[in-house]
Amino acid sequence: MFRQIDDFINAYENLTDASIQLFSKLNDNNLDQSVADGFRSLRQIAWHIVTTIPEMMNRTGLGISSVDHQSPPPKYASEIQAAYTKASTELKESVKTNWTDDLLLQIDDMYGEQWQKGLSLTALINHEIHHRGQMTVLLRQAGQKIPGVLGPSKEEWSNYGMQPPEY
Repeated sequence: MFRQIDDFINAYENLTDASIQLFSKLNDNNLDQSVADGFRSLRQIAWHIVTTIPEMMNRTGLGISSVDHQSPPPKYASEIQAAYTKASTELKESVKTNWTDDLLLQIDDMYGEQWQKGLSLTALINHEIHHRGQMTVLLRQAGQKIPGVLGPSKEEWSNYGMQPPEY
């Protein structure tokens, strides 16, 4: 749980930098990739990440308005990428401007539970990391090379002078 705004901002900047790398692999041809019929597509998962920023954070009193959390997924990858950048930037600026370290201990009703604001920020980050993992699998199935976001991807091991592990 975050107890200092600066700690959240630093973690969130790292998260969004990595997410932007992953979102850059989305294109109009791979957005409908899903693991199987009846499961979320890349478009739906990416849009879920985007819209969760205002949906979750507005429950804490932040007025994130750059993206309507009830809007349907856009048709084009570039629109999803731009919306992610807008929403994540707005969140970062809103937290910096409107919250203090002490406010991170304030409790909000979050989905029928009582969470401190610092916990809500942690949950948002964990949520995004979870869905980025799903996107990674779908992007690989769609034939994309994956950027290493929490360590090198298989294709990046050679950049570190190492062979990828054999599994």
